[in-house]
Amino acid sequence: MNKRKVEKNCAGGFAASLGERKIIELMREYFDVMPDLAVPFGDDVSAVPVGDGEVAVLKTDMLVEKTDVPRGMSLWQAARKAIVMNVSDFAAKGVEPKAVLVSLGLPRNLMRKDLEEIAKGLNAGARQYGAYIVGGDTGEASDLIISVNLFGTAKKDALMLRSGARVGDIVAVTGFFGKSAAGLQLLLNELSVSDALREVLVGAVCMPQARLKEGLALQRSEAVTASIDSSDGLAWSLHELAKLSSVGFMVTGLPVADEVKRFAEFNGLDACELALYGGEEYELVVTVNSKMWAEAETAVEAVGGRLLPIGKATRDKRVVLDVDGEKRVIEARGWEHFKSNY
Repeated sequence: MNKRKVEKNCAGGFAASLGERKIIELMREYFDVMPDLAVPFGDDVSAVPVGDGEVAVLKTDMLVEKTDVPRGMSLWQAARKAIVMNVSDFAAKGVEPKAVLVSLGLPRNLMRKDLEEIAKGLNAGARQYGAYIVGGDTGEASDLIISVNLFGTAKKDALMLRSGARVGDIVAVTGFFGKSAAGLQLLLNELSVSDALREVLVGAVCMPQARLKEGLALQRSEAVTASIDSSDGLAWSLHELAKLSSVGFMVTGLPVADEVKRFAEFNGLDACELALYGGEEYELVVTVNSKMWAEAETAVEAVGGRLLPIGKATRDKRVVLDVDGEKRVIEARGWEHFKSNY
């Protein structure tokens, strides 16, 4: 087969052109759907019925050094982050993690001290959120790969899914956005910033925090109608909730961190862009029954967290930002493997 014919047959078909989400859709076309699947494909976690209304909650996510570990992040931090990535998805469903399986792809040139650092980081991440590493697998790879599998149990009816938001619900988040995106800019580019601000922004990248306490508190409040982890970016998370709940959102208070505003102003960047499209924030984005807002807010504050209202769910199925009466559509974009680059 000549080169031109190969290119024609493969046009639009390479992984790089498809992107992570299209690849997942393609794969799903060939999967048989499990009967009585407790959580539909495409949510933050998977769940399998185990009887008496209980489900085993499962999550897997991998960290690859080339794409997920920026310059300046230690192996300890990278290993811990691999745990946090998974715990954040459990937090979005209101599920407590119990056990962790870890599969490691290890390059031959890793030193003993590197392996010890990875092990310590994995354990630190698991124990921070009350889970234990109970096993896994190890193999040789050309790049460092840390694949984490998380396990927990929950009542099926208690899970906070991405679907369920209703018109009039308050959309809220558990923190301010943009620090991870700004920190990544600092790690990859020579940008000016004070030492104190650099510490905060780079810390957001290297030491992310999953909002597990907040997620569990919100689940107990029974006030949440839909929930998602924001690791792919605030904008993408809002669009996912809107799509799966058949609503739109009017955002009237964009939660941009003050540190990000200062960083953006000093370096000629757009703070709103960093907050909306940066990704890897690990905050929760939820919709709350407006009549139960006080219960949700009190529940989160009781565990030392905060719940910030940023807008409302609307009949108009668009995601729109309203700043001082000036409206603009928030685009459905965020971090995506095969398409996004550092």
